[in-house]
Amino acid sequence: MDAVEKALEKWVGLWNSYDLNTVGDLFLTDDRVTYFSSEKRGLIKGFHALVEHHRGFGFVEGGRDAGNKLWLEDVAVERLRGFSVVKADWLFRRKGSDKDQRGPVTLVYVDEGEGPRIAHAHFSNY
Repeated sequence: MDAVEKALEKWVGLWNSYDLNTVGDLFLTDDRVTYFSSEKRGLIKGFHALVEHHRGFGFVEGGRDAGNKLWLEDVAVERLRGFSVVKADWLFRRKGSDKDQRGPVTLVYVDEGEGPRIAHAHFSNY
């Protein structure tokens, strides 16, 4: 497993742990980071806004067991000069539900010396 695949695994772990403290380990931590949510209209720009977006989903410092589960399927990683693009389907099942939400996701990883970090994320729904 290479560094991008490990970083992707940690990102999935973020969504399953709801640990707000790990957002800074996975994303760029400045105003360059951008994010299109499948749940909120418009571009989320900057690390502070990204943290608040996750807080709005119930992420807390230290994490919590929300009982929800997120996973990826049909993952493809394209490595380019200076960055990598991950394309996949995200699946999400809420606690107590037997139905999965599903949609495409694109994650753009850059490495500025601290390992791969997400510079841009784009989610949508099917």
